[in-house]
Amino acid sequence: MLSAGALGALELTSIGLGIEAADAVLKRAAVEMVLSRPLCPGKYFLCFTGTVEDVRHALEAGLERGGDAVADSLYLTNPHAALFPALMQTTETEGIEALGIVETFGMCSALEAADRAAKRARVSLVEIRMSIMLAGKSYVTFTGTLSAVRAAVEEAAAAARERGALVSAVVIPHPHPELKGFVS
Repeated sequence: MLSAGALGALELTSIGLGIEAADAVLKRAAVEMVLSRPLCPGKYFLCFTGTVEDVRHALEAGLERGGDAVADSLYLTNPHAALFPALMQTTETEGIEALGIVETFGMCSALEAADRAAKRARVSLVEIRMSIMLAGKSYVTFTGTLSAVRAAVEEAAAAARERGALVSAVVIPHPHPELKGFVS
């Protein structure tokens, strides 16, 4: 399904309640679970897709079940298609004219930042890295022309800043060729 009309995501402060919320999400509506796993530091993240209506209903169920353990949530209609390969870390990169990195607190903010960046500028989303072994931080990397990467970083940083989750926003023009192996 991974090209659905909406994407929903929840970050919870409890692993047990996160798994219970994932169950509630799947039981409420016909959605496809993209990710459902523990994150650092002791959080749980779930991300799912489906029709706009199904994702809305499923997200409501997850929010209800998660209760006070919900740290963050996200509801995106018409998510950019590049989100899914970047989230699964399967994006291939060719030559890198410029590299953009936006670092956030949490996955929901990283997902929204990536979506807004990809919709704003002609960039290739390389990776949406989850907060595993990152002290609760996540980050998004993308490549493209220098002007496109600057525009994407600006948009992604604005999205994260609006959520109070921006850690850093970086543009690296003409990164060293050896760096490519560490970002793709």
